[in-house]
Amino acid sequence: MKNLFWISLIGLLAQGVWAQDVQIKDAESLEPIAFATISFGNGKGTFADDEGSFRFSKKLYADVDSLFFSSIGYADKGVAVNELSDTVLLNQEADELETVVLTTALTGKFKTKEIDEQGHENYFDCWLPTVESEIAVRFDRYEGEPSQIIQLKLPVLVEESQVSKKGKLRRFSTMFRVSFYDVDPDGSPSRKSYYPSKTFIIDQTTEETFELNIEDLKINIPVGGLFASIQVLGYTKPDGKLIKAKKYREIKTRTGVEKVSTTYRPLLPFTDEIEGKKTWVRRIFFNNKTWQLFDLTYNPNSKLVSSGHDNYGMGAEFKVYYRD
Repeated sequence: MKNLFWISLIGLLAQGVWAQDVQIKDAESLEPIAFATISFGNGKGTFADDEGSFRFSKKLYADVDSLFFSSIGYADKGVAVNELSDTVLLNQEADELETVVLTTALTGKFKTKEIDEQGHENYFDCWLPTVESEIAVRFDRYEGEPSQIIQLKLPVLVEESQVSKKGKLRRFSTMFRVSFYDVDPDGSPSRKSYYPSKTFIIDQTTEETFELNIEDLKINIPVGGLFASIQVLGYTKPDGKLIKAKKYREIKTRTGVEKVSTTYRPLLPFTDEIEGKKTWVRRIFFNNKTWQLFDLTYNPNSKLVSSGHDNYGMGAEFKVYYRD
């Protein structure tokens, strides 16, 4: 019995050594970098929380030997697991240090205008959110006039299959992030974003449209247009803190272990009622984070694209300053 006790204790201590909370900070200011990206180099990854912290456990990530840290405005950094410390410092990229973003406040009389969101209740025509994917929708100035985007209207679907036998919706709390990107000459979202981002939480009580007020960000749409993106970060605790958990499952198959990304609620309805191609997607841990137009060149086997549901029907509200 004594031997069994010591063996168990040693096992617990060993697990403790390999389970640690790591904080990602700015190398110069030592301020935490909120929601930094952590890639495991195997096509999967996770995000730090609002305090720049994430939990790494050798028990959870047994096959991971290196971690790669990144965040907008910082140089990527790779660290071997056996050299991982409690703090990881990221250096700001040199070109970012030299960039100054100037925005002129729009003043004078304005009119409030809207672009309606496009949603539906068909489970099979929805995007299944995972932490590895980001969806961007393009917005241009309203009628070509100077415009400030003050609200996003995000269609969501809390699927009926998640209703319990007692008729109550099963509880969930999911954190999303909205980011903004300029339009590159080829029409894609730019690789970098100099606009503020914003996180928010959707739960089972959300109606068919989640209205996100972004007026405080003071984002003026450039002449060339602007992309607004939506990205899931993971489930949260009741206090709104991001849960530090693995974001994918490992399934044993005849050919080996397959890693399958965890899908999060709610679902995002894609629509066939928008003309043209306005939706771009990218996979955060694949293909060097390259943006791709959501069409058959992105995925020739996509049921959404082949059925014409190739746009996320994000709506918006603007302050439009009409010139005399």
